[in-house]
Amino acid sequence: MTDPLRPLTDLPGVLDAADRARDALGEAHRHRTNRRGWPQTATEASVRAARASASIDGGSTELPVPGTVGDPVLSGALRVAQALDGEALTVILPTWQRAPLQVLARLHVLAAADLVDDDTVLGRPRPDPGVGERLDALAQLITGGTQAPAPVLAAVVHGELAALRPFGVADGVVARAASRLVATSTGLDPHNLGVPEVSWMRRIPAYRHGVTGFASGTSEGVGGWVMLCCGALEAGAREALSIAEAAAP
Repeated sequence: MTDPLRPLTDLPGVLDAADRARDALGEAHRHRTNRRGWPQTATEASVRAARASASIDGGSTELPVPGTVGDPVLSGALRVAQALDGEALTVILPTWQRAPLQVLARLHVLAAADLVDDDTVLGRPRPDPGVGERLDALAQLITGGTQAPAPVLAAVVHGELAALRPFGVADGVVARAASRLVATSTGLDPHNLGVPEVSWMRRIPAYRHGVTGFASGTSEGVGGWVMLCCGALEAGAREALSIAEAAAP
């Protein structure tokens, strides 16, 4: 069968951008601090990712004082981050690789718990025509339906969820978390050290324009989104290096 993502990898510059992202993340994992101390740096990366992801969707970046109610968008992003950190990640990864839609539903429950009045909608995709079919197609890609490089797959998963908005609320946080799961499960970023969310947060107009381009379905729009995401993965690796340097003895 023809690889559905093959046209993307044939676009000029895409494979080179994917290679740069992979090389940058590999360098971050080889840093002396991350050889043994990666659990600590991964936790710091997850918190930075959550704060940046919340900010992209209009949430606060200020961590709540213990015992107080924090910003609902940030609270959801932090819960999602905890689900992708440490032992929790080792529990969720096998399900992601086998039944990713179950994981997306769980991530939505975590992300949107403080944003909806009706708990029955949590984890349930919108019943609109085409939503279920597109999610099924995405699940097929995640579970082995493409041989595209991991950065390309991460970009497509992220872009499809951000453009489709399958749940109707907190979709951005879920989409960015799904991108992290692709990076982890494929071995691109096995310890979740990268923080591409910081790059997207710093370029929100370009990020939103990229999602719109992906949604257009044109080669230019989708290719531009993939390049943007690969660049963010590369920048996220530099963020990982700065975390490692700060944690170095």
